[in-house]
Amino acid sequence: MLTEESTFASASVPRHLARGALGFGALIAALALLPVTGPLSLLLAPVGVVALRGCPTCWAIGLVQTISRGRLRRTCVDGVCTLAAADDGVR
Repeated sequence: MLTEESTFASASVPRHLARGALGFGALIAALALLPVTGPLSLLLAPVGVVALRGCPTCWAIGLVQTISRGRLRRTCVDGVCTLAAADDGVR
């Protein structure tokens, strides 16, 4: 069961996209600079992994969660959970 603390979502979509640009940029640079700087460029790989919070798939899941935050509500009754549009008027 996911809680607010265990999701991959960011505080805002621009912040999440910035994390993605940093993460993917660092991973691409680590590989692209390998012929120029040798193994030293691989030090950028951990930066990319941390920025993406583990992996590109984790980042993509977080993007979907960030976009849908506040638009969808999950309710659970007697062990049965449903997902529905939020009724609080915030869109």
